[in-house]
Amino acid sequence: MPEYKIVHYINQFFANIGGEEKADIAPEKRDGVVGPGAGLQGEFKKLGIDAQIVGTVICGDSYFNENLDKAKAEVLDMIKSFSPDLVIAGPAFNAGRYGTACGTVAKMVQDELKIPAITGMYIENPGADMFKKDVYIVSTKDSAAGMRNALPVIAKLASKLLKKEELGTPEAEGYIPRGIRKVLFREKSGAERAVDMLIQKIKGEAFTTEYPMPDFDRVTPGEAIKDITKAKIALVTSGGIVPSGNPDHIESSSASKYGRYSIDDMGETAHGGYDPTYANQDPNRVLPVDVLKDLQKEGKIGELYPYYYTTTGNGTSVKSSKAFATEFAQTLVKDGVQAVILTST
Repeated sequence: MPEYKIVHYINQFFANIGGEEKADIAPEKRDGVVGPGAGLQGEFKKLGIDAQIVGTVICGDSYFNENLDKAKAEVLDMIKSFSPDLVIAGPAFNAGRYGTACGTVAKMVQDELKIPAITGMYIENPGADMFKKDVYIVSTKDSAAGMRNALPVIAKLASKLLKKEELGTPEAEGYIPRGIRKVLFREKSGAERAVDMLIQKIKGEAFTTEYPMPDFDRVTPGEAIKDITKAKIALVTSGGIVPSGNPDHIESSSASKYGRYSIDDMGETAHGGYDPTYANQDPNRVLPVDVLKDLQKEGKIGELYPYYYTTTGNGTSVKSSKAFATEFAQTLVKDGVQAVILTST
């Protein structure tokens, strides 16, 4: 028997079951290593630690996020059956639903089983912001191309947690800062360190700030519409309004796609972050096509664009949202749209 037993949680893609078409598979467990677990096992061997991945738990991203309570119970029971000393989830990179699932699993393991858990994801993954205060999240690149870089960091951090060794700073250990402050003493005062950094900056030398400022995304407002009565107006929503049956299978959270539909083809909401009752009764409550049609008849706007663009903003990453808008904005401009009304939930 190995000294330390580890369980690995992965989604349907990394288990080589399939992509989005298999995202609804229910949890299952397998003995031993599956997919990227082989790389993790190799990293433990390099570190000289007697740790073995004794089991892998797999769950589809859609199934986990759309059946949260049930999926959590099922996954936890499967993990418990292996009696692990530590659980590793992912890494999820920039996959939003996978990141949310990995963070949920890691926190659940810590809270319920009282054993350490680690995951890994890109800093802009919505799961990173949701769970960075609760679990150790190794900072990764935004795609699976960063797997080779991520696994050694995850294995090293896991090794320290298993041995109950003291961890260094987030920069030293490779995990996303958790917002936890610790008291420590420095040889130089804050004023001296600030002057040192200023001199390094003036000289063009590399330095690391002790207080990184938040990066605010500032957007220059567009020019005002000169004559709204002659303007073509389009509707865009992050409220998940789709035709009945959600034909393009836009995810209920952490969307990887958007849809373009006729304004006369609104049926329901695919959004998983609010009570859908009233939106399903009348989608105009989220996407006000009826009001804009009235305004067009009254001559208060020039024309209502015949299509709307939609996705779900629930957990969807900033990077994905920007990519969606960059793509469909070109079509809107080409079609002569002069203004967009963006509605949420």
